[in-house]
Amino acid sequence: MAKAHAPDTSHYFIPHGSPWPIRASIALFVMMLGAVGYLNDWAGAWVFLPGAVLLAYMFFGWFSTVIDENQHGVYNLQVDRSFRMAMMWFIFSEVMFFAAFFGALFYSRVLSVPWLGGQGVKVFTNFILWPQFEGAWPTNGPAHVGGRPDSTFGIIPAFGVPALNTAILLTSGLTVTIAHHALRGAQRVKLAMFLALTFLLGFTFVGLQAHEYGEAYQNLGLRLSTGIYGSTFFMLTGFHGLHVTIGAIMLTVIWLRVLRGHFTATRHFAFEAVAWYWHFVDVVWLGLFIFVYWL
Repeated sequence: MAKAHAPDTSHYFIPHGSPWPIRASIALFVMMLGAVGYLNDWAGAWVFLPGAVLLAYMFFGWFSTVIDENQHGVYNLQVDRSFRMAMMWFIFSEVMFFAAFFGALFYSRVLSVPWLGGQGVKVFTNFILWPQFEGAWPTNGPAHVGGRPDSTFGIIPAFGVPALNTAILLTSGLTVTIAHHALRGAQRVKLAMFLALTFLLGFTFVGLQAHEYGEAYQNLGLRLSTGIYGSTFFMLTGFHGLHVTIGAIMLTVIWLRVLRGHFTATRHFAFEAVAWYWHFVDVVWLGLFIFVYWL
């Protein structure tokens, strides 16, 4: 077994001659070129593939290097603390990311839609700008951009697949906590079992959300283009689904590392970082379930 960490705290490890930052820049640049080509109708969706492959290669290689350095005892406690601070700031940036979309939902639903409907102090807004507008939620978009010719659409009821997904995510938050306690108690079999259950629940959530999206597009006429409701619905739930997918992949990697004997009861930052991230996506989903599906 390789050393878990370097005992010397008098220095700070700085990697030398790493090729991964420039490779990451190239991967992102190729992805942006693909996005430009797709948005301008120069090519189909396949144009994203080269950038995605390069990005996957970069992530696999860079994280493999970091894991190898950690297992060989390069990182000391000072580096461990910096990793924790970096993860905290990363999660804070994600909080601000979702706060922007929740803010858009709040502004459109609580302020702009009632104003356009002539409610409150903006009584003349409806009369001057849009006399036919009804300040109801959810609101439709123009017929030519909606999912159906008449611009109507149905909404996904909260106490169906969304409620089931809520139970799944809350259960996964419990299983990853049990796995964490098992790791701290050196119970490796229990750790592997509950960690596997966590990422399986995560992928189940993503699968059910994909089914929900198919139902929305094919049968309910609910799309990204169906007014501000469709825009906020798919932006919030779509980005959250992406985060759940990324989190489930990270949990899978951590599980594979557990099977290889990585981590100790006292030094397991990578596990903790992924657990923090997973609890974050759980909390965001609770906000989504309440404010997007239920209320």
